[in-house]
Amino acid sequence: MRLRNVPGSRDYIKECDYAVNEPESLKGIWRSSFKKSDDSELHIEIGCGKGRFIHDLAALNPDICYVGIEKFSSVLIRALQKAELLYPENLLFIRFDAEHISDIFDEGEVNRIYLNFSDPWPKDRHAKRRLTSSQFLKRYDPILSKNGQIIFKTDNRDLFDFSLEQANESGWNIVAKTYDLHSSELNAGNIMTEYEERFSSQGVPICEMIIER
Repeated sequence: MRLRNVPGSRDYIKECDYAVNEPESLKGIWRSSFKKSDDSELHIEIGCGKGRFIHDLAALNPDICYVGIEKFSSVLIRALQKAELLYPENLLFIRFDAEHISDIFDEGEVNRIYLNFSDPWPKDRHAKRRLTSSQFLKRYDPILSKNGQIIFKTDNRDLFDFSLEQANESGWNIVAKTYDLHSSELNAGNIMTEYEERFSSQGVPICEMIIER
């Protein structure tokens, strides 16, 4: 799907207090940006879109630091506009390509990574671009803490099966998985994204996997 350009979105991001425009400068010291102790957990969402999911998480867990990462400024601006209405104290955003994730987070700095309804990149030649590919799992590995986890949700069964295979082949431990999240015990405490609400209302089952090293 082609994204509509939003005029002035990049300028808006540069001026917004909830946007970090030089994330490399915070590598290893992200918690200080939230004025949190080193014991506070740091959770990130890669591909946060308009930010509904991570905004809801941040509101429910004020002691956890959250960073939403989105590649497209035309989408990220919506998450930032919401932040400027809600004034969250534990949430920041970055316009950034996750391919270079190790440039902005230090070794063991992140406790949890959320991947929600990521682009499936359906053509085989684009498999390495999928956020659950072995190439990306290798990028996540060093920034995760010792007991860090990746939680992945999707409506795309082919992408989910691919993700399970990649996790197994890359030596990750699949802690839990389900092909129908909303009918499983994993649904307890589940926060829905905009896509998730739309698909589930149409009767489309949601898949989820939780993996760790």
